[in-house]
Amino acid sequence: MAPVFPLAPAERGRGPPRSGGRVRGEAQVAEARAEGETEARSPSSSAVALAGVSKSFGATLAVEDVSFDVSDGSFVSIVGPSGCGKSTLLRMTAGLTAPSRGAIALRGEPVTGPIRGVGMVFQSPALLPWRSTLGNILFVAEMGGLRPGRHRRRAEELMALAGLVGFEKSYPHELSGGMQQRASICRAMLLKPRLILMDEPFGALDVITRERMGFALQTLWSESRSTVLFVTHSISEAVLLSDVVIVMTPRPGRIRDVVPIDLPRPRESAILRDPRFIDLSARVREGIEAPWTE
Repeated sequence: MAPVFPLAPAERGRGPPRSGGRVRGEAQVAEARAEGETEARSPSSSAVALAGVSKSFGATLAVEDVSFDVSDGSFVSIVGPSGCGKSTLLRMTAGLTAPSRGAIALRGEPVTGPIRGVGMVFQSPALLPWRSTLGNILFVAEMGGLRPGRHRRRAEELMALAGLVGFEKSYPHELSGGMQQRASICRAMLLKPRLILMDEPFGALDVITRERMGFALQTLWSESRSTVLFVTHSISEAVLLSDVVIVMTPRPGRIRDVVPIDLPRPRESAILRDPRFIDLSARVREGIEAPWTE
C-alpha cells in the first residue's frame, strides 16, 4: 500500500504522522526489492494516487517505482536534483504522457489520457499578448465552453487577492514578470479545479519577487483549497508553501524522503526565521544532497 499523506485537515498541526504510517524510503524500497516485490500496487481513491510508477524514455529510466497518495485539499511539493523526473511526474499525473509501468488515479479514476478540469501553471505565464489581464484570466472559461461573464466576479476577486486591482485592462507587456505569473495562477484557479499542477512557476523570477510570489500563492490557495502538486528547486519555497515535501533522488527518480511540514498556517514572513522552519529546510536539503546507494 502506498503512503498516504499529508495529515487529514483536522490533524494538521499535531506533528508528523505516527511511525506506523508507511513511507517508501531507501530502506523500504531495498527491502521490497529483496523480497521480489515487482507488481504494481493499486491506486487508492485519494485526490491523487501514484502506484509503482516508472517511466522510461528509450533506454533512459527517468522515474522508478514511485508511489504516493495525496489527500484532498493538500499542498504537496516535489523537490530534487535537475533531471530526476519531477516534471515527468506532473505530466503523467495530467495524462500528457503515460507511465511505462504502474498506475495513476485521480479520486479513484484511472488516468488513461489527458484529463479535463485540472489547472496547470508553468514556468512561463503563457498569457495571450492580445488579451488584457482580465481577458487572459477569463480565457479558461471560454475554452471550457462557458460564458465568461458569469465568471467575471470571481476573476476580479482573484485579482484582488493577487494584488492585481487596477491592471484589469493592462496587456501582458505592460506587466512585470511577477504580475504576469500572478495572472497565470488566477487563470488556473478561476474555475475552482480540484487539482492544480504547478511546474516551477517562479523559476524565472528574481529571489525577492519569488519570495513575494510564494506568499501571494499561499493567499490564493487558502481561498480555493484545491489540491496542489508543486514542482520547485527552491527548498525554502517548498517548506513555506507545503503540507508535505517529497524529496526525489537523482535519475532515475525515486522517493528518498517524505517530509511532513507541521508549521502553522497562515505563514507570514517571520516563519522564514523560525527554528522549526530552519530544521525542516535542513532535512529537505540533506535528502537532496545525500548520495544515492542501492
